[in-house]
Amino acid sequence: MAELWQSVGNYFRDVFILQLDWWVALGFLAQALFSARFLMQWIASERAGRSVIPLSFWLFSVGGGTLLLVYALYRRDPVFIAGQALGLFVYARNLYFIHRERRSAAVAAE
Repeated sequence: MAELWQSVGNYFRDVFILQLDWWVALGFLAQALFSARFLMQWIASERAGRSVIPLSFWLFSVGGGTLLLVYALYRRDPVFIAGQALGLFVYARNLYFIHRERRSAAVAAE
């Protein structure tokens, strides 16, 4: 059992300490931004008393998704690259819809 714990400890030491470089730090920053979108969505929904998706959700999605795509390209991970690239398209499309709706509302208000 002691050997198992030693192996697990060595694994985590290798992954989280020995391999730590600025790319890994960028990956953690990207993941933090990407995860913050859920916090923004939760706060907005709690305030509204219903499920809503605020603009900040999409902005954090684009920021975190872009940095995660850069990280995935550096790591040469095809699954990660494809997933983040598709996600960025969806986030950008939603931002376009929000912009179009706000522009229409502004024109209608005039």
